[in-house]
Amino acid sequence: MRYRPLPSSLFADARKRLRKKLKPGAVVIVHANDIYPTSADGTMPFVQSSDLFYLTGVDQEETVLILFPDAPDEKQREMLFVRETNEHIAIWEGEKLTKQQAAERTGIPVKSIHWLDRFNDVFRHVMCQAENVYLNSNEHLRAAVDVETREMRFTRRCQHEFPLHHYHRLAPILHELRVIKSPDEVKVIRQAIDITGSAFQRLLHFVKPGVMEYEVEAELIHEFIRKGGQGHAFSPIIASGKNACALHYNTNDSQCQDGDLLLTDFGARYGNYNADLTRTIPVSGTFTKWQRSVYNAVLKVQREAMKMLKPGVLLKEYQEKVGAVTEEELLKLKLLTKKEVKEALEKDPEKPAYKKYFMHGTSHHLGLDVHDVGSSWRRIEPGMVFTVEPGLYIREQGIGIRLENDVLITKKGAVDLMDHIPIEADDIEAGMASASKKK
Repeated sequence: MRYRPLPSSLFADARKRLRKKLKPGAVVIVHANDIYPTSADGTMPFVQSSDLFYLTGVDQEETVLILFPDAPDEKQREMLFVRETNEHIAIWEGEKLTKQQAAERTGIPVKSIHWLDRFNDVFRHVMCQAENVYLNSNEHLRAAVDVETREMRFTRRCQHEFPLHHYHRLAPILHELRVIKSPDEVKVIRQAIDITGSAFQRLLHFVKPGVMEYEVEAELIHEFIRKGGQGHAFSPIIASGKNACALHYNTNDSQCQDGDLLLTDFGARYGNYNADLTRTIPVSGTFTKWQRSVYNAVLKVQREAMKMLKPGVLLKEYQEKVGAVTEEELLKLKLLTKKEVKEALEKDPEKPAYKKYFMHGTSHHLGLDVHDVGSSWRRIEPGMVFTVEPGLYIREQGIGIRLENDVLITKKGAVDLMDHIPIEADDIEAGMASASKKK
């Protein structure tokens, strides 16, 4: 584990808030993610379940959490099950958490930390006393779950062995809790952001005509690892020229040409929390007059959008207002006419004219997942963390410009967590010029 363990109070508080949402006689069971195979004897790198990590801070496979707040036996009110290290595991994989380390990481008393081989006996004992059972599943609106998960297998087993219990969905409760970030969570997100900012400064010093997009990607991961990050928060988008008009382009295999713009959408992962930054820079080091005009239009939309993100706002209403600002900028750029705007609304109010050039949402929740959990129908509240990422994509010109910062919602509005990372066109050019002189 590269990052320093997060304070156990963060996870103890999350469990405390969860307990308040449960029905009487409830038991909660949450599992770690599987380790997924590739082929032969290969496996994909392990990525912990965000929900299990949120409640425990444990980043280890084959881990199970049981919460049974009304248990007669105090030792069974919070229990964690972890793999026991044997000689084979120690030699081939390295030692796993001891009971004492697991207790320190989670804030669960060491007397309630068990080896995984005790799970079946304890599970049956708990189920025979419980009435309501909360099981977890991936209920993110954008999730495409084609592979059976450990949680799915356990749900099937649980309902087969104990069909007469009252079963409940844990996901909606965790979504409700996770969407509000604690001060400790914001601190970790800021660490991920700082590493991301350092990587962007590195790009300003590196990008020039002739470099390959994958070389730019390599600079990012170098800086992430050097700074103690876990790696990429998501597959980075390094899109030069017309590639920037493909919103999820990430093959990153083209050469950066003189006169093109380079759209970079990336973020570091630290302590399992994520940053998400987008910057668009001129490959040659200088924006053309037209590129700068479009760039400044996107920047203006972003700043207006940040002013709109405040408590009480509904994301759908916010998106409509951002669309109106975008439309104004497109009219100024003469990419749209008033006639086109009017005709588009008359034809289909759900497809306003600006969507020809700005076809994605402006903001999403950010946290343990890059597209973090949270309902778009829940009004914005203090403690939420969002991205703000307007863009304009002029496919006929091979120009794609997106600018993205991460913000924290407070009682007064949005606080820009990335205000120290260059974004003004002049600052981008100055950073690239400075690097060029050093070379």
